[in-house]
Amino acid sequence: MKNFTLIIIFAFYCNLSYAIQEDRSEKMEVTDEKIQQLLNDAEVSVNMLDFDNAIEQLNSSLQLSKSINDKHFIALSSSILAKLYYLKHDYDKAITELNRAISVQREINDEKGLAYSYVNFAKIFIAKKDRRRADRYLNLAEELYSKLDNEEYLGIVALNRAIIIINTQDEVSPALRQLEKAKVQLADSENLYEVSRLYFYSARAYMKIENYELAEENSKKVLEIARAQNFGGMIMSADKMLSRIYEATGDYKTSLAYLQRSYARSDSIIAMNKEMLAEQASAKYGVDALQSSLNELSLQNAEQERNLKVNKLTTILSVALITILSLLTLSLYKNNNLRARANELLQKKNTELTKAKENAEKASLAKAQFLSTITHELRTPLYAVTGLTHLLLEESPTENQKEHLNSLKFSGEYLLSLINNILDLNKLEANKVEIMEASFDLRKRISDVLVALKNSADEKNIKIHFNFDDSIPKELKGDPLKISQILINLIGNSIKFTEDGDIWINVSKNSREGNSVLLDFEIKDNGEGITKEKQKAIFENFTQGSTQINRKFGGTGLGLSIVKNLLSLLGSEIILESELGKGSTFAFQLRFEAKETENKLNNSPQKEPLPVEDKLEGKNILIVEDNKINQMITRKILEKNGALCEVADNGTIAIEKTKEKEYDLILMDIHMPGISGIEATKEIRTFNEEIPIIALTAVTLDENLDEFFLNGFSEIIPKPYKTEEFFLKINRQLALKESTV
Repeated sequence: MKNFTLIIIFAFYCNLSYAIQEDRSEKMEVTDEKIQQLLNDAEVSVNMLDFDNAIEQLNSSLQLSKSINDKHFIALSSSILAKLYYLKHDYDKAITELNRAISVQREINDEKGLAYSYVNFAKIFIAKKDRRRADRYLNLAEELYSKLDNEEYLGIVALNRAIIIINTQDEVSPALRQLEKAKVQLADSENLYEVSRLYFYSARAYMKIENYELAEENSKKVLEIARAQNFGGMIMSADKMLSRIYEATGDYKTSLAYLQRSYARSDSIIAMNKEMLAEQASAKYGVDALQSSLNELSLQNAEQERNLKVNKLTTILSVALITILSLLTLSLYKNNNLRARANELLQKKNTELTKAKENAEKASLAKAQFLSTITHELRTPLYAVTGLTHLLLEESPTENQKEHLNSLKFSGEYLLSLINNILDLNKLEANKVEIMEASFDLRKRISDVLVALKNSADEKNIKIHFNFDDSIPKELKGDPLKISQILINLIGNSIKFTEDGDIWINVSKNSREGNSVLLDFEIKDNGEGITKEKQKAIFENFTQGSTQINRKFGGTGLGLSIVKNLLSLLGSEIILESELGKGSTFAFQLRFEAKETENKLNNSPQKEPLPVEDKLEGKNILIVEDNKINQMITRKILEKNGALCEVADNGTIAIEKTKEKEYDLILMDIHMPGISGIEATKEIRTFNEEIPIIALTAVTLDENLDEFFLNGFSEIIPKPYKTEEFFLKINRQLALKESTV
């Protein structure tokens, strides 16, 4: 009976012990959850720069951790405190706290906590610009997170590697690769502070490569997260980044707005830190207790007594710091006002410059439109003058009539030359002239220019002497059209101001390096000459040597201005030497690419293209033209050469006639009432792709050639035209049509 009683007592005791132990285990589990929650809240407060709450939460977690003697949570508290010091830029204290945390984490083999401390260590050394040590701690963290298969924190490691590259290298590509890697690994992360850092440093990377669109997009994502979570530091940094982006893209008003927001956030953080400093005594207790608990948890009462003494000193220091921060705030406020005024002034100037630029562009456009319109209006009656003159010269006039007709022809050609000069100058000033690259024979090119100018020289009894260096390669690569234009203007200028005299054209080789040849050009005459005072102004638009010279020799003073602009385009400049009454010398240099090797391989003379055979006899040609005089002139010129012509007054009639009858060729004017020549041609091409259609137009063609050919034209003849060119192009198109039939 006695033994039975003992057994019952033992069983009751065992059950009671088990119940007590189970209850204690449940309480510890609740305490662990509460500590973890406090630490999580503390880290959120740190991210929000709310250091008051962070310290209060760390104190509470510390008290609970000590009550259950949990070294894991004590060490984690130290890591979070280190992060707080890191954000306050107190790196030495942060390193001290991390060293203590790592010591405990290694002792208890807390690999997850140890990896977290390594990442915080890396952040500190990134801030201190110590890349070697930052890389070392990131490697240690990466090794542990890989072992733990923690994808989220591997993304944080990749993010910090990208930050190192952005801070230390000019090449951004490696950083962007790391950021993309981090973006994938943090895709499902709830650690929104690190996600906001990811977008912020993505914006910085794109800013470095001047991709402002992506920089702006990522900065706005930072703001979206930071404002939702009240991450004060990230809001301030994102606002500042957006201010820089808008400043770089010229949007100064928006840039100023974001800059002011950044300063406002900075002021609020300073104010928040003032409150923290005012309560530094109680906060200090928590910090010191946290540090001492890592060495000896049993010294709580002694630590409290020591803190009471320290509180007096910290209170005095707090007042001093508040004063300093107040002065700093005032300084920031003044700086902000100064910057705002400066930005306002810059914005005003920018607005004025933008308006001036817009006005200049409008003026330039108006000038171009005016020239285009007036050119068309001048060319149309000029076509009648030159066309009628050609017809009258073909009708066997008397010698007296022929003399008058030749004078009329000369006047028409002179007026056309003037129009072309004005247009050339306008294109040069608008930078619409492009340099061509083609192989050509320079000696032959200059000879052709001299042939074209021979009649003008003979009329004034001028002898032209052409000296060409035989060592110059036969074939050169350059822009032959611009060379011809320069020489025509310079030689024509010498002919204009010389009578019963001589002109020398000298071309010599200056130097050669490989295939690059530098040539010297000189055009010399013994004509009127130019005074020293006028030699600089002579290359300006509409300028001549004097009013007397203008009256005596005529001209507009555009030729030398065109020469100067063309040479500038080719990378050269004109040099003038002249003396009044003794003549002038114009000189310049041009560089070409020699094609001598090709000449050695093929020395056979190039054959001149055979003349196009006259194909007009009996051909049916449709003339589409709304101007009655132009209809009559074009029709008579063609019928004199055996063609059969019909006329359509507009594009609609031309389409109907082409559907009803088969023509050998169509001459299409561009500007007509109703549908234009281009629209009519496009319609004709829908049912007849073979018939040659030639644009006969008074518009300028330099910028519109592609448009004409793309819309179905076979050839283009500008009005007024030279008769030879007119027949050449028509016969060529008729020959092409016959060869394809």
